[in-house]
Amino acid sequence: MPQLPLPPGSTLGILGGGQLGRMLSQAASRLGFDVVILDPEPNSPAGRVSHSQIVAAYDDPDALTALGRAADVVTFEFENVPAASIERLAEAGALVAPGPTALRVSQDRVDEKTFLNAVGAPTVDFAVVDTLDDLVVGLTELGLPALLKTRREGYDGKGQVWIHAIEDAPAALESLGGRSAILEARATFVRELSVIAARDWDGDMAVYPLGENRHEGGVLRTTLAPAAVDEKTQVRARAIAEAILDGLDYVGVIGVELFDLGDDVLLVNEIAPRVHNTGHWTQDGCVCDQFEQHIRAVAGWPLGPTAAHARIEMKNLLGDEVDQWRALSAKADERLHLYGKAEARPGRKMAHVNRVLGTV
Repeated sequence: MPQLPLPPGSTLGILGGGQLGRMLSQAASRLGFDVVILDPEPNSPAGRVSHSQIVAAYDDPDALTALGRAADVVTFEFENVPAASIERLAEAGALVAPGPTALRVSQDRVDEKTFLNAVGAPTVDFAVVDTLDDLVVGLTELGLPALLKTRREGYDGKGQVWIHAIEDAPAALESLGGRSAILEARATFVRELSVIAARDWDGDMAVYPLGENRHEGGVLRTTLAPAAVDEKTQVRARAIAEAILDGLDYVGVIGVELFDLGDDVLLVNEIAPRVHNTGHWTQDGCVCDQFEQHIRAVAGWPLGPTAAHARIEMKNLLGDEVDQWRALSAKADERLHLYGKAEARPGRKMAHVNRVLGTV
């Protein structure tokens, strides 16, 4: 087991080669670390800016062994990495952060909501759905409309359907392909907020100012940060984030999505055990962005400052919107972050732009 803090020249392993892995690798490089990516896609966005890439499935035992031997600490860029892979690395003696508990909890929406309520981070009411009878009972108890989601996987609006009438229940359940599901009560919220927070190996924490998010078609379009919230809301969000981090014995950066119901009432929508799209604003709004913060946390370095020095509007570029790169790169108040993806499919996140709205 390596000694912490890891000195410059150490090697970090990242499971996942997408845009989050790419930006994590770039941050690690600035701090003097080498990075090894494990991803099934050859020439991945993260692999092209890293020391090396292992091309293999996330559950390939030989690849995991090779990654564990090469890296002083291993992390991951998205929560659909098999929890068993993280457990295998940890059992083999590799230093892994965040640990398998965070991954396992976040991969099942029922387990996630059960955990959140247990640590004092309240959510909407919910019901477990394995059968049509479960769904009908849940709709009766939670009321209409209600949101039916798969328990596992699903992101950016996928794997979920709104139900507005009892008679729509059979079709809604069928649309999920017979997978186990969760029914969530509707949250009548004023806006969606998110908080990005970090915890290190000693339990010290750092929390960024809240961001306000706007979605289109289930996909995040913009985050405005720091959000215009009162001090009570910021304090409550911080308390929620810290309770989650401690409850998971977490190391690294986490994203926590929140429903703001007004009157200082916040409910947790979901958590993401990784750097998060709603934290991209920190790249141009803070001295230490979320990617460097994550590297600092998992490598045992001191956590960086989280105060904002600028107000930022982050906008995701989807599909062929990335073709606007020439015009966007010419704007003095905007900073373009391209992901290096080869194919601009409709709805695919290809880049983001941080527009500086002024100093804080």
